[in-house]
Amino acid sequence: MERLLVLRLESVGVTAEALLNGVPVARTGPARRVVTVPVHEYTLAGTNEVELHIEPPPPGAEAATQPLLSDGQQAASLRLLLPRIGQVAHPAHARTLAELDWAPPADAVTEVPHVMTGRVELPIAFPRWRWLDAPPAEDPAALRAPVAKFLQGLALGLARGDPEPLVQAARLRFEELAQAYQHVLADDVGRFRLRIQRWHAEQPLKPVMPKADTLLLRPLAGGRLLECLAPDGEPVLASPLAGGGRAVWPLRVAAIESRFYVLR
Repeated sequence: MERLLVLRLESVGVTAEALLNGVPVARTGPARRVVTVPVHEYTLAGTNEVELHIEPPPPGAEAATQPLLSDGQQAASLRLLLPRIGQVAHPAHARTLAELDWAPPADAVTEVPHVMTGRVELPIAFPRWRWLDAPPAEDPAALRAPVAKFLQGLALGLARGDPEPLVQAARLRFEELAQAYQHVLADDVGRFRLRIQRWHAEQPLKPVMPKADTLLLRPLAGGRLLECLAPDGEPVLASPLAGGGRAVWPLRVAAIESRFYVLR
């Protein structure tokens, strides 16, 4: 692999979120003004859609439209870049494939959340990822109880220091990420297992058990994926670590014939 497809999101004075083909891939705010992430696993052959959201609501929350008065200093930008491996993922050092910019003049009023969209034909041939063919969830709320039960099994494994339930649930995700970035699958899975076992040896993992009545399921990509969130909008599967850190396992699941799969 000589080049890496990267999305760069930058914002000043506002929160911004970038989506690729209906899936959130980056978010900025007061603490993080620039985010750069590889995005091979969210691309598709042919036309791809990028979205730039200005002042989006917290993940899983309802959007309440309100006016935003610009001071002339607020701005956000999205770039799809194709740098060579080892080069800085910056427009000055990489080929720009798509771009969206929001920078209203002083005293301009924008209704937020504000969404900008664009389309791009990518000059890279990726496989057709499985999440693209997952059936859309018609009523995500009706799936909260069975998804919570599924997640409880993963949390119980982590609480025992056993990574296998999560490894098996995310088997397709591991396979596709290894394919997307030309990794060795066994190495990726081995590192994942070792990390969980090391954390548990330092201090037993204590993930909060997901509950159906507090679980948020955020539909992504037209409902093909459901992002599993806690009431605060953070990933529901998480545990404190020794030394005051926190382990987080973001989960985006697909419901296929009454079974759940972690696809992203």
